Amino acid sequence: MSRSDLLFQIEAIINAKRIYRDSAANFVIRYPENFPFLIDLVFKNQQRTSIKAAWVLELICHDNLELMIPYIDYFIENLNKIKAESALRPIAKVCNFILNGEYYKPKSAKIITILSKNQKNKLVESNFDWLIESHKIASQVFAMDNLCVLSKSSKWVSSELKLVLQQNFINSSAGYQAHARKILNKI
Repeated sequence: MSRSDLLFQIEAIINAKRIYRDSAANFVIRYPENFPFLIDLVFKNQQRTSIKAAWVLELICHDNLELMIPYIDYFIENLNKIKAESALRPIAKVCNFILNGEYYKPKSAKIITILSKNQKNKLVESNFDWLIESHKIASQVFAMDNLCVLSKSSKWVSSELKLVLQQNFINSSAGYQAHARKILNKI
């Protein structure tokens, strides 16, 4: 199947309901040669198409994270290109899958163990940007979680995360405050 078939699948997504996203995700799973094109669509910033592609990427990575392995550097390098709020949440969630123990083949190794220091630094930078900038709570919650995991290998990340959470705490929503408390207790 071709790129135009994938584009057709993406454009056919009417809204964020799972039934519409599943069809496109299943298409990519059946024809994984389209996975690189899907990632390209995510970072093209063609508003609706990029948002829908991000929704599909999240579903694929939830169950088939190993498809991301050959493209992880490209994915991480382009995180700063995500501008649409509706694309940011699923992309932050994909970062969460990468950092929180989702496995690839062979099953004995975690993806986080294959990340270079530079890749981890880029993840830290992107997640701090998402946390500091004005974004919806769901994106910020994933950023907090991602930074919490990354803080385990960098003490400075832990202290900066603590500082940011404490500074933002008073002027934030109840949901932000509740999750910030949970993260502060972990670090």
